[in-house]
Amino acid sequence: MNGRTMFAAWRQPRAMLWATAGVAALGLLITLEIAARRYGLPGPITNQVKGVIIAPKAGPLYAGMALMMVVLTWRQRFIAAGVAIGIDVVFVLVRWAAGARTTDGLSFGSGALWVMLGCAFIAVTRRTGRERVLLLKGVGLGLLLVAARKTGDTWLLITAKTRPLVLDPYVATADHALGNPSWLVGRMVRVTDPIGTHLLEWVYAQLAVAAVVVALYQLRNVAAERRFPRHHLLRTFLVIGLLGPGIYMLFPVVGPVFAYGPGASGTGGVQWAVANLWPDTPPPISSPHPVPYDSITPRNCMPSLHTAWATAIFIHSRKGPRILRFAGAFWLIATLTATLGFGYHYGADLIAGVVFTLTIETALRALDHGWGRSGFQLVAYGTTVFAALLMSYRYLPTEMAVHPYLFGPLLILAMSSVIYGYVRTTKLWEPKAAPALQPDPQPELV
Repeated sequence: MNGRTMFAAWRQPRAMLWATAGVAALGLLITLEIAARRYGLPGPITNQVKGVIIAPKAGPLYAGMALMMVVLTWRQRFIAAGVAIGIDVVFVLVRWAAGARTTDGLSFGSGALWVMLGCAFIAVTRRTGRERVLLLKGVGLGLLLVAARKTGDTWLLITAKTRPLVLDPYVATADHALGNPSWLVGRMVRVTDPIGTHLLEWVYAQLAVAAVVVALYQLRNVAAERRFPRHHLLRTFLVIGLLGPGIYMLFPVVGPVFAYGPGASGTGGVQWAVANLWPDTPPPISSPHPVPYDSITPRNCMPSLHTAWATAIFIHSRKGPRILRFAGAFWLIATLTATLGFGYHYGADLIAGVVFTLTIETALRALDHGWGRSGFQLVAYGTTVFAALLMSYRYLPTEMAVHPYLFGPLLILAMSSVIYGYVRTTKLWEPKAAPALQPDPQPELV
């Protein structure tokens, strides 16, 4: 391939899109690294590099390696898994001999990162053409999953450091229009303790594992077909994680258990709460105003990204086998229950999260299907509804609380209209089955 041919290839729209996305992602990582260092903490790049030697959390790394292995043959998968485990065994023995302590008692996970980096080296040095691109895509997919977690942690730190005032009183007041669902579900979950609480905690914490399971099903044929499907769950997952924290900066909210309760996960406290009311007593209707909160608790409520990700899992599990469809529905219901029942989110957050996901999912599907009138209209409509929700929470919360029988149904109707538009639009994009050939009529015997 000469230089002119290579330049022409890079001018293709899809290649230019990937190049732009890569440059933007690198710029974001560098920006977050600088911001984290400003607050005296390591950023996502530093944490990723540390994972090569220092024991990281194993779950995300091995999940990322599992995603990378969709491009490998079964023999290569067994070799990669064996090498990763072998490297971790060596690291464990060395750390044990040296008496080195590891974070949270974990001492494995680096092997998966080493294998992914090794596959990237093999792709560059030993593969050519489509095989090189396919292997690099697999490695990139695995590393993106790990990098997304590191980036998200840094984003949450920045929201806590840069947004000293939170808007919880506004959302809590607007939530009267929905019947204060976090307070209601919080009391219901308390009744189910400890069994229900432990189940919901596990579901809430393992959301990424559910996403990997659905993604592995969608990518199960990559090794045989030597190509990725045009659209899959991880694309939506990553875009949600990229755009969501930006909304956190515009609409900082910490959640009911923090703003109206004792806090959770070692952050917050009654001294920071507006009042210690959650989940027994809904807050009274009053004129809301921003309130100060600590510099540790993330402002990660609006929109609810757990709801957004669980909605994406539900959508992408619809074309799987029955057990996968059942699991997707269960994960969505359990995640919604957990977000409300643990006081991490208000009902208004969940509605915004659903609209947020469907708008992103529509845009990504339209990008692959080809932008048409229906795609543009639905993305514009979803964006408008999402912006209207945020504006109403911010500037009409008292009116929403005073007139719940008007604004409650309006909120549900707004979300339902986006759901209906998504189902109707994407159904038109589904490939239609070819009609069955009819046999030629037999001539009549005279």
